[in-house]
Amino acid sequence: MGVNYDYIIVGAGSAGCVLAERLSQGSERVLLIEAGGRPMHPMLHIPAGYSYNLGPRPYNWGYETEAEPVLGGRKIKWPRGKVLGGSSAINGMINVIGQREDYDHWRQLGNEGWAWDDVSPYFRRLERFPEGGADRGKTGRLGITPMAPHPISEAFIGALDSLGTKLTDTNSGDQEGCTYVESTVFKGVRQSTAKAYLEPARKRPNLSIMTDALVERIVFDGNRATGVVVRRDDRVETVATKGEVIVSAGAVNSPQLLELSGIGHSETLVAAGIKVFHDLAGVGENLQDHYAAFVSYRVAGAKTVNELSRGLPLVGQVLRFAFLRKGLLTSAPAHVLAYIRTRSNLASPDIQLAMMPATLDPQTNALEREAGMTCVAYQLRPDSRGSIHVTSADPSKPPRIIANYLKEAGDQQTIVEGIKAIRTIIGQPPLDPFRRQELTPGAARQSDADLLAFARETGSTLYHPAGTCKMGNDDAAVVDARLRVRGLRNLRVVDASVMPVIISGNTNTPTIMIAEKAADMILADAR
Repeated sequence: MGVNYDYIIVGAGSAGCVLAERLSQGSERVLLIEAGGRPMHPMLHIPAGYSYNLGPRPYNWGYETEAEPVLGGRKIKWPRGKVLGGSSAINGMINVIGQREDYDHWRQLGNEGWAWDDVSPYFRRLERFPEGGADRGKTGRLGITPMAPHPISEAFIGALDSLGTKLTDTNSGDQEGCTYVESTVFKGVRQSTAKAYLEPARKRPNLSIMTDALVERIVFDGNRATGVVVRRDDRVETVATKGEVIVSAGAVNSPQLLELSGIGHSETLVAAGIKVFHDLAGVGENLQDHYAAFVSYRVAGAKTVNELSRGLPLVGQVLRFAFLRKGLLTSAPAHVLAYIRTRSNLASPDIQLAMMPATLDPQTNALEREAGMTCVAYQLRPDSRGSIHVTSADPSKPPRIIANYLKEAGDQQTIVEGIKAIRTIIGQPPLDPFRRQELTPGAARQSDADLLAFARETGSTLYHPAGTCKMGNDDAAVVDARLRVRGLRNLRVVDASVMPVIISGNTNTPTIMIAEKAADMILADAR
């Protein structure tokens, strides 16, 4: 069996790297296992490499959904990180923590210790945001930098202001308003959790890191997790723990690993040819994700990312990055975020708008040559629910992903209102010097039915899957409020899959918070 570790962490992503750093600060022996490799490619560190990283590379699992019924049978691509740092190594680098109401709702669902007042100190602990306000974290692991102003960004903020949406700190817990994007970039370099957390810890003698290793199943003695079976270089071995197995493989791979280990709904397991070990109906259910519509415009009067990304301007930007770690190559894709209410009777914002001074070719997804801007709208708390389940006992076979985007009528209504809100904002006087014609959906599409059809035909995920191993105390819950798998011992799940309800915005930083808090709980329980 080899070394008997205190903790085995499966998955070195947004949560796993955090756990490895925090749990190895003492004398406990920690093993971190990652199916992908080390982040060797420079595009994993250059922020502008974002679009490159979403392609079919070795560090992307390259998942896709089943044919989505409400989207006309389209299959939606789901890039997920397969590398140290996980999806934090390939994501859009946007720092969002959500609304106070998100976490208070988690507590109202019975999850003690997860209200806003409980989790907000962890957000401040993880931040390294020197340019933030007095109540923002300054010394944490996750480096954060605000986006530099751009003429179109400033005009967009002016348009929002004219409609009553003010510039504010939307990461204060009160999300309503707009802000320049806070990017998880520091000193010009992407801050994946591998960079921010694992790099400072990797030389500790009590931390072992195993890469290019696929965990096939969890091993048990009775109802106690005792280790994992790992395949590496066509060799299969069992690695043991005297403490805990912590599954941090993400919203796709965490439920997959539980099901491969015989933990899940008995009918699903039997259908996949897997022996039932522990019947837990909620595994792989409750899938939530953010589905977005993209509204684009041709603009003039300012250079956009389109023109700066080719020819001599690009050469200049490369030199700025090489010598100063500044400029376009250090930017996140979105420049401004706004949180608005589509109906006046709502208690808090229900839509996020993300603006970027760029447009993509709808056929190739490459930056266009002519100047353009795009504004993205998505519902913060969708009602539609999907599922992720194995279809085979083969660990190398991807699970079936059914997102059910826009299944619920309320989600359809909200995305239509989001598109209409973008049109209202872009039509305001501050954008008059820049605005030219609308490219998508286009002037011909005006009715609600037209806009819904557009969203169904062209919309896409914003890569925020969550909820597939939700915490709670109801029959559909997979883990309890301390993230222990219900009915089993020495087994936890720590990642975005435990969110009972998806948070209002990008999920990377909340996942890091979950891992920070989980590390404290794990160490406290061990004591």
